[in-house]
Amino acid sequence: MGSDSLKKPLLLSDEVEPGYVKTPSLLKSSLKWGLKFVMWVIFLAWVGLIFLYPGEIGKEFVDKIIQATRGSVFDLSGSLFLAFSAPILLIAILAVAHLIISGEEDFDKKSIKKPGFRLWTFPVLVDGPFGVVSAAEFIGIILFVVFVIWAMYAYTLRNLNLFTEFEVPDADKGLFLLEMTGLRMGMLGLLCLIFLFLPVSRGSLLLRLIDIPFEHATRYHVWLGHLTMMLFTLHGLFYVIAWAMKGTLVKEILEWKRVGIANLPGVISLLAGLCMWVTSLHPVRKDYFELFFYTHQLYVIFVVFLALHVGDFVFSIVAGAIFIFMLDRFLRFCQSRTTVDVLSAKCLPCGTVELVLSKPQSLRYNALSFIFLQVRELSWLQWHPFSVSSSPLDGKHHLAILIKVLGKWTGSLRDSILSMSETEQSKVTKTTITASVEGPYGHESPYHLMYENLILVAGGIGISPFLAILSDILHRVNDGKPCLPRRIMVVWAIKKSEEVPLLSTIDMESICPFFSDKLSLEINTYVTRESEPSLEEGKVHVASSSSCPFSGRSMSPLVGTGNNVWSGLYVFTSTVGFIVLMALLRIFYIKPYDVSTWWYLGLLLILCMVASVVIFGGVVIGLWHLWEKRVSANVEEGNDRTKVETVANKYSNQKNVESSTIVQYGTRPDFKEIFATTNRKWGNVDVGVFVCGPPTLQSSVAKEIRSHNLRRQLHDTIFHFNSHSFDL
Repeated sequence: MGSDSLKKPLLLSDEVEPGYVKTPSLLKSSLKWGLKFVMWVIFLAWVGLIFLYPGEIGKEFVDKIIQATRGSVFDLSGSLFLAFSAPILLIAILAVAHLIISGEEDFDKKSIKKPGFRLWTFPVLVDGPFGVVSAAEFIGIILFVVFVIWAMYAYTLRNLNLFTEFEVPDADKGLFLLEMTGLRMGMLGLLCLIFLFLPVSRGSLLLRLIDIPFEHATRYHVWLGHLTMMLFTLHGLFYVIAWAMKGTLVKEILEWKRVGIANLPGVISLLAGLCMWVTSLHPVRKDYFELFFYTHQLYVIFVVFLALHVGDFVFSIVAGAIFIFMLDRFLRFCQSRTTVDVLSAKCLPCGTVELVLSKPQSLRYNALSFIFLQVRELSWLQWHPFSVSSSPLDGKHHLAILIKVLGKWTGSLRDSILSMSETEQSKVTKTTITASVEGPYGHESPYHLMYENLILVAGGIGISPFLAILSDILHRVNDGKPCLPRRIMVVWAIKKSEEVPLLSTIDMESICPFFSDKLSLEINTYVTRESEPSLEEGKVHVASSSSCPFSGRSMSPLVGTGNNVWSGLYVFTSTVGFIVLMALLRIFYIKPYDVSTWWYLGLLLILCMVASVVIFGGVVIGLWHLWEKRVSANVEEGNDRTKVETVANKYSNQKNVESSTIVQYGTRPDFKEIFATTNRKWGNVDVGVFVCGPPTLQSSVAKEIRSHNLRRQLHDTIFHFNSHSFDL
């Protein structure tokens, strides 16, 4: 292939087979856009109602909904559920239809466009408490701030109007205002709580619909968590001050009313929330991660006692979002019960562990996916996230991850693999690794394929997902599959040169022979803590490896990012089951026996949510599991299994990497110079900059991208910032 061929994307080149480029039919496109339109209308109406609810207009609209549905079997709780929870569940169900119709990504629609800015990839805030914030995220933050300010203003006006409505004596106005302000803070906290659980539903259809991966969504959960707990803390604080001023503090705190708000469950819920909040603060989370992880399981106490505190009709406001989280959590529980074969385990000389895990052919992922891994010999409770280092095109029945040995858990994993290697040699009874996996999760579409030009910036083990990207692109180029990237620059900062051999974990030449003729690839490695090459450079270091017994156990395909039809059936059946259970409960128990205790009705609502997920959803999961077993049994695995073991146990030849690699010692990447040079060489194009590394690396890259894009000339390069760092 000549130099001219590098001037147009592979998607449009002669080497791409025409059959791979999909052109959606008119009917399919119409259905997709119709569903999008309906979902947008529902979403905007739902958000608009939440935004306006603190004011008189929103309150009057909700009152009209209550009046219109007053005669239903669900009573007031059903009316509030219809207004605040039903829309998000309806969007989730419609999302299923959209994902099924969409199928695989249509690459032809991502064809070349004029370079331009995008809200999601333009960093606005770089240094600050929020980390790197894109323009779209900044708009979201502003809208939430406006909402909170507006809500507090509207609630304050309503509180002042109550003085006249209830003819409150002047002597009692201070206490009355304190209690009413506390009440409004609690209501505002509930409105924020609606959004709190949505980002942490890892395989949620909603996240897949908007193509926001879980590792990005967690930061929104953190931001919302701080806001929600601040409001709930003020809610409790205002009441405590008012009760203390009245001299009834202990009596009020211990009160558990039959009809009305039960105070003691609210105190328990708030204490559980405060424990989660304090231990989730960054200094605590960073140095005492296990403390953060275990205390965060108090969310069960927080939710249950919140329902007991406010009763069923108020809890109905947040029930929809919590129900979506329950669906995701139960599915994750079912998937994580399966043990997974470790096809290969290696301890690389640079202090990195490579695991190759067995997976079924039906379980799909892309090159920027990640999984949660549990090793039962090390801990039954700890789950750790790792980026996938293999491409889905490397093989249909395996998935690889690279793990840097940094802490106690990873150190124990390395020791276990080394002991396995020693027992193999001595023929002693072999130590095993019992792994369980949740996931894979990640972007719905392989968005690294949407740029013609890529700059991959990694720090240390952050190279792992980029190895998957390189492998994926090379496979696609070799196989003639749609693939826009044609120029790739890798910028990799490492502490010591012993990490350089990580690049040879993929054999580029065997994946795509003569790839340098088909793809422009440049790898710049910066060794920051060595001023010159090591004396052992060029020496081959043999990794300690162990082959693990194969028992035919693969990763479970029961995951929210798995089969769209079964995922949708699971959500739909559980939702319908929940409605049916609530109706039966009211018809045959609550109404005949005149059950009116608020906290008890709240408990029944929680039990119905759990029962519908376990019973109705459980039936679907069972059928899904049987269907996947039948599909797997019909697939001939022999050829690919052999290929998996070959891939897992071979070493690539480093020579094919060296021709594209430049190693610099005693220096760090100068991103200002890198972007300036790229701008001169590549000209007026869009460049996707993917960053995987510590926060300081992300900030440095984002700062230079922002600076360059703000002062760029008309024909300069536009850099798009994409973070791929997972920070719980």
